[in-house]
Amino acid sequence: MMATCKNCNGEVTLNYCPSCGHPAKLKRIDGHYIWHEIEHVLHFERGILYTIRELITSPGRNVRNYISENRSRLVKPIIFIIVTSLIYSVCNSFFHLEDRYMTYQGDHKSAISAIFAWVQGHYGYANIIMSVFIALWIKLFFRKSPYNLFEILILLCFVMGMGMLIFAAFGVAEGLTHFSFLKNGMVLGLVYIIFAIGQFFGPRKVTSYVKALFAYLLGMLTFSVAALAIGAIIDLLLHK
Repeated sequence: MMATCKNCNGEVTLNYCPSCGHPAKLKRIDGHYIWHEIEHVLHFERGILYTIRELITSPGRNVRNYISENRSRLVKPIIFIIVTSLIYSVCNSFFHLEDRYMTYQGDHKSAISAIFAWVQGHYGYANIIMSVFIALWIKLFFRKSPYNLFEILILLCFVMGMGMLIFAAFGVAEGLTHFSFLKNGMVLGLVYIIFAIGQFFGPRKVTSYVKALFAYLLGMLTFSVAALAIGAIIDLLLHK
């Protein structure tokens, strides 16, 4: 019996549309479906664990490969940074990582204080915004590279996501053992981010890692300045 594909309106005679591959009949959403979707994200082959392993062993090469050659080996970058942000946020809710990783002292009634309080309480998601500022500086420092701003943002989705996992891992270790691991986590996280960005652009060039360091630091600085400026403008408008 002839049917019409619900995705492309093509003719379907078998279980799948010959034009777009869409199933003729979708499976009902039940417990098995939900579990399968979770396994699809977490499984080691082409899943989150596989992606983490590849980003640990050779982040620059694997992200270059994702951008230029094969986009099926790693988890999608947006999904990766959202999942790692969620993991970081869950760890923060149990171990209060932000109380030790970053603090802000100021007038609690000001918009500036509110903005930085949000950043402190939602550092995982704020990292996504910070990535935009860092990407702009990377594009400036590596302007001769063939990668555009959006491809650099893809790089940062993977790199910043891994950085958050490192911060979370050391924070959890300190929370469970009561030994001071957080400073080591901050240093290792920064080293990883600089290493991954430098390896992406030029693994054998020392200047790549130097540029990566300055791009990251300036990106964080301009993010902070922008947050201060927005808060100051809001305070000025509210107190007119």
